[in-house]
Amino acid sequence: MSLLVLGANSLIAHAAASHFAEGGHEIIFAGRKQDEPEKYANDFSIRYKINCRAEYIDALDYPSHKKFIEDLLVKTPELDYVLIVFGYLGTQDKAQIDFNEAHRIIDTNYTGVVSVCELLAAEFETRKKGNIAVISSVAGDRGRQSNYMYGSAKAGLTAYLSGLRSRLAKSGVNVLTIKPGFVNTPMTYGMPMPKIIVASPEKVGKYIYKGMVKRKSVVYTPFYWRWIMFIIRSIPEFIFKKLKL
Repeated sequence: MSLLVLGANSLIAHAAASHFAEGGHEIIFAGRKQDEPEKYANDFSIRYKINCRAEYIDALDYPSHKKFIEDLLVKTPELDYVLIVFGYLGTQDKAQIDFNEAHRIIDTNYTGVVSVCELLAAEFETRKKGNIAVISSVAGDRGRQSNYMYGSAKAGLTAYLSGLRSRLAKSGVNVLTIKPGFVNTPMTYGMPMPKIIVASPEKVGKYIYKGMVKRKSVVYTPFYWRWIMFIIRSIPEFIFKKLKL
């Protein structure tokens, strides 16, 4: 069995992939900078004694995605699992005055993911099997003034994955939406986060692995974010507007 990781530089993805590696799965790391996937592929090959290789993909180079998937399937005809971790937090203040920043946030977190997912969906639908897991975010559950550009992209992604999941269910293909809360990664470095609810990449990766092999539909990770977001979604709009969130 094999796992494709799209977004090779993610610590969360490495943590999830490590559980597959322990089970002897082949791992393919794909990322925008060729040296990074190669580094992780070599590390996993040595550490877990498995087949592991590196590939190149740019989330924003949409025309190249079709050939990437076609070439990948030639090398890995029995691809079983795909974990997509494309993401860019960006800067909300900059995005409000510079649409290039807003464009990058939206395209990295939404458009690039959709481009790849549709290609994979067509292949898995034909096979009538496969597993696609995508990292969205709890930020997409309700828009907040501090990161509504990022949150809106993740909200769109969550809605897209819900529709894709319904489309592929009758073909036996599972689509998992992953909604992490605060995670201690380079992307969140320096952000003011309450330490009591900040999770490690290792903890989140374990939740993702379990969600993938159990063919879950939606996973909040850690689990308590499901209840945190339930409370946040329940706050009346007239009160929510006054909160500095």
